[in-house]
Amino acid sequence: MSAPVPGAAPAQTPRRALIMGVVNVTPDSFSDGGRFAQADAAIAQGLRLTAQGADWIDVGGESTRPGAVRVDPAIELARVLPVVRELAAAGVAVSIDTLNASTAAATVAAGARLVNDVSGGLADPAMLTAVADGGAEVALGHWRGPSSEMYAHAHYDDLFAEVQQELQRRVDAALAAGIDPARIVLDPGIGFAKGGEQNWQMLAALPRLVAGTHRVLIGTSRKRFLRTLLGEERDDLAARDLATAITSGLAAAAGVWCVRVHEVASTRIALDVAAAWQSGLGTNSRAEENHGEA
Repeated sequence: MSAPVPGAAPAQTPRRALIMGVVNVTPDSFSDGGRFAQADAAIAQGLRLTAQGADWIDVGGESTRPGAVRVDPAIELARVLPVVRELAAAGVAVSIDTLNASTAAATVAAGARLVNDVSGGLADPAMLTAVADGGAEVALGHWRGPSSEMYAHAHYDDLFAEVQQELQRRVDAALAAGIDPARIVLDPGIGFAKGGEQNWQMLAALPRLVAGTHRVLIGTSRKRFLRTLLGEERDDLAARDLATAITSGLAAAAGVWCVRVHEVASTRIALDVAAAWQSGLGTNSRAEENHGEA
């Protein structure tokens, strides 16, 4: 039986996009590397983000920052498995951010409900079969190679058309592997094989991507193109989180299913504002959820 999507609402009820809070169980992530490298700290952070309003917690044990080198799957699994197990046991909707089929299979067995593969199944040929066998949801990212070389592939004649076509090929592969189409989420890969202006162009085209068949996940959080926009004189963590909240709110207004962020509280406010603006209701979505009305 298919597990329900967290935060699912009746079709007639306007609601905000969902929030996926990031927990990096790594020493080298570009934003918070090392802060949550120990399982206890990572579990506490996942619970903290959930309390702040995250609908999903995305646990990752391998950095995909620009220039990052691959991690042995056994090391990755040792980092993330206890975190996934404890968060799932606490009732948290957990996604696993991994490129490895073995990690996906083990963490889904431990309670993860979504596999967030930024490569869309290209990094590990066994990934899509593992997802199908485990029955999890899957987020398929747009990808043109590993982080160490991805900017060498950031050349497009028609950015949106090429991203859309490449994502469709990953959807076709997922369907061929036996994944239920209702379990497929698409991620256009902001920051992956895309330079600064290309990221903004992709965000501007979100309504076209959202108009397709599958749910859309967007992750802009603290990424380099936001830092470039801010410039050195304004670039600090608070400014990046503000820029993230704004881009997440705009993505929500464009109709995305979920936004992936490091800082949940400000994003929650941005998404509530976007939902109130669009619906014209001005109601607090968390209060509605607590009363079973959302």
